[in-house]
Amino acid sequence: MDIATIIGLFGGLGVIVAAIFIGGSVGMFFNIPSIVVVVGGTMMVTLCQISLAQFLGSFKVALRAFMHKSTKPEDLIEEAIELADTARKEGILALESREIKDPFLDSGIKLCIDGHSAEVVTKMLSKDINLELERQNTGITMFKSVAEAAPAMGMIGTLIGLVQMLSNMDDPKSIGPAMAIALLTTLYGAIIANAIALPIAAKLKAVANTDRLNKLLILESIAGIQEGTNPRVLQQLLTTYLPEKQREAMLKKD
Repeated sequence: MDIATIIGLFGGLGVIVAAIFIGGSVGMFFNIPSIVVVVGGTMMVTLCQISLAQFLGSFKVALRAFMHKSTKPEDLIEEAIELADTARKEGILALESREIKDPFLDSGIKLCIDGHSAEVVTKMLSKDINLELERQNTGITMFKSVAEAAPAMGMIGTLIGLVQMLSNMDDPKSIGPAMAIALLTTLYGAIIANAIALPIAAKLKAVANTDRLNKLLILESIAGIQEGTNPRVLQQLLTTYLPEKQREAMLKKD
């Protein structure tokens, strides 16, 4: 579970709610027609841009922003070096009984054990990486679309409210409350876009980038293991995926 995402998202919403409570009556910020226009309209506009399956699947992808925990590259490198050392001394078949923590690394090693060529293994794993990134990008695109559509639907709702207000100017006392309700749709749209959709899209992109780098590191590891690369040489190659300070620290540790 990603604590930073949970604290940031709910903390931001909490600040907004606290400001509402401090400023006055909570009831004046709740209007069902405004919610229907913004939430319903945003979902429908977003649905026009992708398929129903992708739309529903994007909510599952969104859970990665809260639940996903990427493996540290340092841990992947250490495990890969151990596997490379074993494979070089005892042969690739010796890895069959090894318990490998990372699923992607495990699937790659199994392909090597099954006797597939390096070219086939690389092709299959690269395809897996590309398809996974495509699925993640669909979720990112959906939340970016929500962030674009929500403020627009909020403005549409405000314009609808203003038209209704201006068409009924007989009672001056009703203008203030009617204007407040009209502006609520703009508020809802801004909250959905800036406090929910954009942060989730940004976090999903960060998670996707981290996963991509990890899988590329694993792809490089498997190629080295299959070719029988010296573990020390493989370590130096894999540490290039780390930031400079972490790279130096890892090389010094060994």
